[in-house]
This record gives sequence, C-alpha cells and structure tokens, in this order.
Amino acid sequence: MKEIIIGTRGSELALYQARLVASELRNSGYEGEIVEKIIQTSGDKHKDIKLSEFAKGDKPLTDKGVFTKELEESLTRKEIDIAVHSLKDLPSDLDENFEIGAVMKRAATNDVLISRFDAKSFRDLREGAVISTGSVRRSRVIQWQRPDVKVIDIRGNVPTRLKKLMSGEFGDATILAQAGLQRLGLYDDKHRLLKFDGQMIDACELSVEEFIPCGGQGAIAIEALSDSPVLEFTQKINHQDTQKCIEIEREFLKLLGAGCDTPVGVNAFLNSFGDEMSVRAILFDEANSSSEPKVANCTVAKGSTQGVAKNLLKQMQIDI
Repeated sequence: MKEIIIGTRGSELALYQARLVASELRNSGYEGEIVEKIIQTSGDKHKDIKLSEFAKGDKPLTDKGVFTKELEESLTRKEIDIAVHSLKDLPSDLDENFEIGAVMKRAATNDVLISRFDAKSFRDLREGAVISTGSVRRSRVIQWQRPDVKVIDIRGNVPTRLKKLMSGEFGDATILAQAGLQRLGLYDDKHRLLKFDGQMIDACELSVEEFIPCGGQGAIAIEALSDSPVLEFTQKINHQDTQKCIEIEREFLKLLGAGCDTPVGVNAFLNSFGDEMSVRAILFDEANSSSEPKVANCTVAKGSTQGVAKNLLKQMQIDI
C-alpha cells in the first residue's frame, strides 16, 4: 500500500493515539504516506446526553458504538483504511466485516481519583462528598463502597472534565483513567500529581482490586475491514501480551451482552514473570441500584486461557 489513511476522533487524546499508531507503523518499516482524517462520532455530536442514554427509547441515537459507529461507516465506504480507538469504546461484538488489526502495548489500566480538596484516598473523601463521572461502572462502585457519596453526571473530553471540576460546578472530585491522563502529559505517576492549568493537584491511584477497570481500559485498538490489505502492516505492530489480555475481557463482555449502559468491569493481566494470567470481574444489577455486585476471579497459565470468560460467568451464576 502506498498510503494508509487513519480515521480518528478529534479530541487531543484521540489525536495522540492516532499519531502513536502512525509512529509505530513508521518504526515497523512502512514507507508509504500516512494521512490523518478526523471524524466526528455520535458521542462527539451529542455531548448533552448521558452515554447510558444513547441506546434507549423508541428511536435510539445508536444501538452501540457511541464513539465508533461513524468511524466504522467510513471504513465501509473505504474513506479510511484503519480506525484508531480507545479499545474500551469499541463494542465487544464486532460485525463480521471488521476486525481488530492490532492493539498497542497497554498503558496503566487503573483509575485515578482527582479531588479539589486533595483527598489522599477514596476513603478520605468527606462524608456527603459529590463525585462527577460519566461512567455507570464507576458510579455503581462509588455508591457501593461509599453510599454517603453523591454521584453526578459529567461529559466531555479529559481537559473539559478537569476544567468543569476545578470550576467548582461539578462536585468535589472526579475519576478518570490514568492512561488518558498520562498520554496527555497531565499526570506524574512518580509523584502522583496532576499538572493542569498551572496547578499541581494531588491525585490518588485507585487499585484495580478496589475499582476493577472496564474491559479494554488503557489499550489502543486499530480496526480495519477484515479483508483489507492494511492488515499486513498493522499486524507488525501488534502487542501480543496485550492482545491475549483484551481477548479475554472482550469475550467476557460479549458473552454477557454488555453495552455502554452495563455496570461491569473486567481486567486481565499477566504476572511479573509473564507466565500466568489473572482476571477479575465485577457486575452490578442494572435494575437494583442497592444490590451487592457479583464478583469473580481466576488465575490460569498464560497458554491456557480458553474458557476463562465462561468460568467467570459461571462463578457469577450467570447462564449463557
């Protein structure tokens, strides 16, 4: 191929991810032209609507893929060769015409608590504190662990959310993915400080045991048509260990039939020796906000991951 056209959303984070993919393609030996094409998605166009509301009602805005649908349409029309996504945004049940051509090496998977009052931990937040988040998973974990805390909805890209928080109009704290903050150069993980708008703000990293991340968090996916010649080039930059982990997470979500309004988290990771994989999952009842979550976990040899997703669902006593 003489040219690869990369489709991406227009946020600062999305552009960083697209340019990272372009750089990796160059480093892998691709010598053709690489073109960047910005595409606005449903999630970008309707920032006043909660993410959990897009698929609801008699005339849903989109049944899935709030941040990916328009990119896939551009792939189908062959206006772009690849679409670069935050993997967590990509529906787990892809149409047969598409496939994930590669995933980049995964960044941190955990969430970070950012407080206007420098809370040193989630437990350290004052009684009755207000946390803003657009994630149903984070919202349910917060309410489960701290019933006294009030949760309010917030939309927008990372800088927009931080500006809203620091203005005082969106509560005392918010929770964001560490990977996104680091990719934007906003987070110093060594000193656990957020650098934003000329301020240095204390941040608290939330453990993946306490706040099990959403499937795919911290990973960047390259999507392409399943018969595209571009796959020859994307496969050269695929990170295999990340792929093994996200395959289990996505299989779990697929079997569950999870969507953007499902309060679920799942996280697979390799141990420090790289020979075993551990997986944790948490699922809340969508209809009963006061119920206890279902939790499952397992550890298997790296090469024996088949059936892990079904095992997790079996532990949760969920029939598929």
